[in-house]
Amino acid sequence: MNFKRQSREEVSVNLTPLIDIVFLLLIFFMVSTTFTKENHLSIDLPEASAEPSENPPQAIEILISARGEYSVNDQILINHQLDTLKRGLQKALAGRQTAPVVITADAKTPHEAVVRAMDAAGQLGLVNLSITTRQPGKSE
Repeated sequence: MNFKRQSREEVSVNLTPLIDIVFLLLIFFMVSTTFTKENHLSIDLPEASAEPSENPPQAIEILISARGEYSVNDQILINHQLDTLKRGLQKALAGRQTAPVVITADAKTPHEAVVRAMDAAGQLGLVNLSITTRQPGKSE
């Protein structure tokens, strides 16, 4: 017996529909993505140098203790709340629109307290922030 082999069609995968779907998904995600502009405080972190810098005149100084207690221009605040800190900063502004702010925090201050101070200044529109440092090797 002589059987004929059936001829097989060549199997191929057509990638055109796959590429079309990928491009459609890409367009969908690009259109549906929401772009938000977050408000960031622009601060210049000082570098430790040979000469200590002086506080600018009329600067508002925020002191933060190791326990996270705030003091604005040597006036101790009654609690650690953001609203209290904002009111203290507004009182220190005394009607001015803007002023440089110097934040001095203890080395053991919780990070949350420093961020809260920067947030309060940012909410009031104060963008000229400085964080004080000390030179390595010097102890007070």
